[in-house]
Amino acid sequence: MTGANKGLGRETVRRLTDLGWQVFLAARDTARGTDAVAELAAEGRQAWFVPLDVTSDKSVTAAADLVRARAGRLDVLINNAGIADQGTHPAETSPDELRDVFDTNVFGAARVTRAFLPLLRAAEHPRIVMVSSGMGSVATLTDPRWKDLVPPTLGYPASKAALNMLTAVYASSLPDIRVNAVDPGYTATDLTSHTGFQNIAEGTDAIVQLASTVADGPTGGFFDRKGRIPW
Repeated sequence: MTGANKGLGRETVRRLTDLGWQVFLAARDTARGTDAVAELAAEGRQAWFVPLDVTSDKSVTAAADLVRARAGRLDVLINNAGIADQGTHPAETSPDELRDVFDTNVFGAARVTRAFLPLLRAAEHPRIVMVSSGMGSVATLTDPRWKDLVPPTLGYPASKAALNMLTAVYASSLPDIRVNAVDPGYTATDLTSHTGFQNIAEGTDAIVQLASTVADGPTGGFFDRKGRIPW
């Protein structure tokens, strides 16, 4: 799981280890990733740290090699690594600001997916979970009920909408892999300055559900903890 040293990522790792899974906790910051694994170990849970910067081809390749050496396959890839934008008004947002957000949230997910596909194909029924956002839903952002609740920024919503499209295209072009996107919901994490109305466990419900989908489970869908939601 990428971006897993804190927040939704770390909680998802915790829950998956409780299910008896062998989990690779990937993070860009080696110190924080190592600390997260140590904290889980202190709780009686085991995970393996994988250094992974999703914006670096070299780092992603090394991460795939490490997982291959330890496990030989990957049953589930969870693309969770993501960053927020700077909160600049759309009229003032520069292409460089957009590029920074897309490099992690979109290009990073594509880079990791491409590198790990051989390991996924070595699994019996592989799954990919893209951790998206309701802010990437055109249906949500154009709903008048949300008009004053969603901040007017370009980078984060646009990147998550692009991630949703990656999900749909991967699902249609990789029939041997179940590929879905999830909206964790408005959860109290660092990304929301801990203002979300969901707790961290609730925010990981959809991720765990889609990671655990069976061989004939859904693919090419967008889900929150209550079920399928509009793109």
